[in-house]
Order: sequence, then C-alpha cells, then structure tokens
Amino acid sequence: MAGLAITFGSGAMTNSINEIPHSEVLFVIGSNTTEAHPVIGAKMKQAVANGAKLIVIDPRRIELAEMADVWLRLRPGTDIALVNGIMNIILSHGWEDKEFIAERTEEFEKFREQVQKFPPEVVSKLTGVPVEEMLEAARIYATAERAQIFYTLGITEHTCGTDNVMTLANLAMLTGNVGKENSGVNPLRGQNNVQGACDMGALPNTFPGYQNVTSPTVRAKFEEAWHVPLNPKPGFMIPDMFEAAISKDLRAMYIMGEDPVLTDADANHVRQGLETLDFLVVQNIFLSETAKLADVVLPGASFAEKSGTFTNTERRVQMVNQAIEPLGQARTDWEILCELAGRLGYAFDYESPAEIMAEIASLTPQYAGISFERLGTQGLQWPVPTAEHPGTKFLHEGKFSRGKGLFMPIEYQLPDELPDDEYPLLLGTGRKLSHYNVMTRNSAALESYSPEELAEMSPQDAERLGIKDGERVKVASRRGELETRVQVTDRVPPGMLWMTLHYKESPVNVLTNGAYDKVAKTYEYKVCGVKVRKL
Repeated sequence: MAGLAITFGSGAMTNSINEIPHSEVLFVIGSNTTEAHPVIGAKMKQAVANGAKLIVIDPRRIELAEMADVWLRLRPGTDIALVNGIMNIILSHGWEDKEFIAERTEEFEKFREQVQKFPPEVVSKLTGVPVEEMLEAARIYATAERAQIFYTLGITEHTCGTDNVMTLANLAMLTGNVGKENSGVNPLRGQNNVQGACDMGALPNTFPGYQNVTSPTVRAKFEEAWHVPLNPKPGFMIPDMFEAAISKDLRAMYIMGEDPVLTDADANHVRQGLETLDFLVVQNIFLSETAKLADVVLPGASFAEKSGTFTNTERRVQMVNQAIEPLGQARTDWEILCELAGRLGYAFDYESPAEIMAEIASLTPQYAGISFERLGTQGLQWPVPTAEHPGTKFLHEGKFSRGKGLFMPIEYQLPDELPDDEYPLLLGTGRKLSHYNVMTRNSAALESYSPEELAEMSPQDAERLGIKDGERVKVASRRGELETRVQVTDRVPPGMLWMTLHYKESPVNVLTNGAYDKVAKTYEYKVCGVKVRKL
C-alpha cells in the first residue's frame, strides 16, 4: 500500500464494492478477480452486463479477459512500460483532465517529461502489446466520465511493486478519475483482514492508524496510553527477519496465523532462517508446516469461536460474533496475548473485545467514531472521525489525504531474474478459485474438488518438451525443485509456466525468487526463471 500512501496520502481502496455494478469503465490489471476475489468478480460481471466497458491487462487468458472490450496480453513484469505508454497516448491526444491536474495535483511537469520517453511504438516492443490495443484502452479509460482501476498481487508482487502502484495512481490523476463515486484506484487485498491488520499497526514502522514510530508526538501519545517506553526505531520487514535470523541478529519469532514455510518466496531460505532461531512460537488453528518447526505451538481460535472485527478491502469494519466455544485447548488470540503479557509483567487487563475496540477508537483517528454498538450488521467504512459520522464510501473527495495528489515520474525496470538458456521458462504464480492460500487444504470438500497442483503450460512449450497433458514433470529454479502434473492450455502464452501456492506436495515457493521491492519489501513472486523436465 506504500505506493498509494506516497501519491494519495492513504494506502487503501478508494471506493466501495457496491459501486462496481454501476461502473462506466473497469480497468483491471494484475488481478484474476473472478478466482482470487470471486464476490468482487461477480460484481464486475454484473457491471459488464449493465453495459460497462472492461479493460483487462494480464499475461494469462483469465475469465475476465474472455469478456473484455480490450485485453492487453503483456509480457510479465512490463506493467510500468505499458501504463506509461497508455499515458503517453492520453497526453498526445489531449485526453488528460487539465483542470483536475492544475487544481488537485503537483509535480506534473516532471511526470510529463518521464512519460514522453514511452512512445507507443517503443512500448509495444517492450511489452508485446500492439499499439492499436494500447490506443483503444487509452481512449476508453481517458474519455469516460468515471472509471475505476482494480489491481492485486499481479501488480505488487514485483521488485518494482511500489512503482507499479504509483504508475496506476498517476493514470488516475492524469484523467481525473479519483475522488468521486465510481472513480478511483482500488487494491483488492489478499486476505480478509489484511487491511485491518495494517490499520492496527501490524507493520514495523507504524503504530495503529499508520502513525509513524519515529514521531516523538505520536510515541508520547501511545506511551501515555500503554504506560511503557516505545522504541523510536522501525523494526524488520519480513525479508529482513529471515536474513537477521540466519545471521543470529534475530533469535526468536512469534508467528500468528501465518505459514511462511509455504507462503514466502525462496522457501528453503525461509526454512533455514526458522531453523536457525533459538526459539520459535507459532499460534495457529492448524498444525501448519511452519508450526511443525516450532518449539511451542499455541492453539488459537477460529473465526467462529471468537468475537471481534474484520476490516475488509473496502475499509469496512465488520463485526464477527462468536458462534461456538473454542474447541479443545484453543483460546482466542486476544486472551492468549493478554495472559502472555501478564506473565511477562505487563498489564493487558482487557475484559472483552468491546473494551479493546474502545481503546482502538481512542488512539486511531480513522476509527475514532467506531464502537461495537455502532457496527451492527453492515459495519462502517473508515475514516469514521466521530461517533455521529456515517462512514466514508469513497476517499479523496475535494482533496487528497496528503493535500494534493503527487505525480511520480516512474522509470521502467526489468524483473530481478528473467529466463535464460539454463532456465528458459518464466514462472508466474497465483491462486485458483477452489482454494484459498494454504489453509483450505484442510477442507475435505475443497480437497476432493481440487486435490493436486496442475502447472499450466502452453501447447507450444509442451510439444517442444515432449510433454502431454496430465504427465508428471520436475520443475527447477536456481533455488529449488519440485514435482507436479502439467495442464496443457492456451491460458498461458508460450514461454510461461504458471502455478499456484496451495499445495505443500508441490510447494511453488521453493522455486520463487527472494528478491523484493525496496520500499514495501514484497517478494517478487510473479517472475523468475525455471526449467521443466518430464519424469
């Protein structure tokens, strides 16, 4: 979310899910929405049925590409070049929103100079997208009264992920498509409460509400509330943690609801870091692959066994009400943390989730007007600055959170690792409809429907390698290898192999590259070189 925080001042989805069916134009990039976010994908289908124009940018022939007015099948990792090329076309045709740019943005001229370096003919050679398709996408998006951009991990999971996001913010500001209903930039979050976790300060550089740990004023506020001195130095991001573990600069970890052995890039490196620790605690509802390495496993409670809130991708804070008592020795996360804090000599004397929410409201400006009593069945979208405020359906009306929107000149850069003679195929990763990350393998119904990995390979590559549909292969990268079955399909272009992260029997992240974005520290899951051999 760093890219939107830099350009707009707020790292969150600008609009609301229920606006989607009434959209005029949907610009979907790096998002297999109907599989990774099926409810939102259904809203997009409804919008198309209602007459919306659909632009899809993805190297795979995903379901939305089948119904798109324009499908731009770019080479993986060339998003910046493509969007800069589209903006070059918009400027050359005079389709930019001059009034919006003059009144609501800054640093436009520096941005314009950078975009001039991306004429469509050059961009076409870089991306593989024909000039006429870029022109049509630019025309549809720029000439609409209201247009929305949607993106997910296909944009952020690159070494240039933050730059990718800022490029999309540039596009929205260039055309005035932000700060009003049905116009904005909308990241679809990867988990149901990742927005809430970030809101609550589950980041190494901010307290709840994205209040910076380096600010003396902010620290003083939280020190007064929590009665402890607080460190002014930002902590480790995820890639830094495993490096620090291997070097013995980090000696213990407490991992809650996460399975990095399967979900983090360069999994062998991650495992090495965890095995080097002096002490590892894992709190989870399943004995995950990471939990199997732990010195202590604390059994947490599932969503049905606890009360609290989730904050979803549209900033909506929603109640979760306990349906059953925790099973066995399981306890709710907040109760575990309170008891642990007490044993360590700190007074976490909360009596209920409602009491915790009251503290959140007192310290977090975006949540100031939220209480359990107000949330009801529909919830509230932050910011909710007062107890009377109805919530905010869309952001940046009248002005951006940072004042004026900031145009950022973005250079195109290559992925950290590309195919070569030794590893000639490009590996991309993602999700499929039948599973959710690595946790739904515990569902017998979903497992029976989709029990194993099927690596997608183009017919051209399959013929060249002598591989038939359904045959088992070995896939190797510079970091590791695995075995899987192959599905021969034209969903992927020649030269690309595509796999999911769902299956521990074919753990794709032993292959992926541990290189990461220098700002957000997000791994480059979407591009690396691999080779395939039939077994």
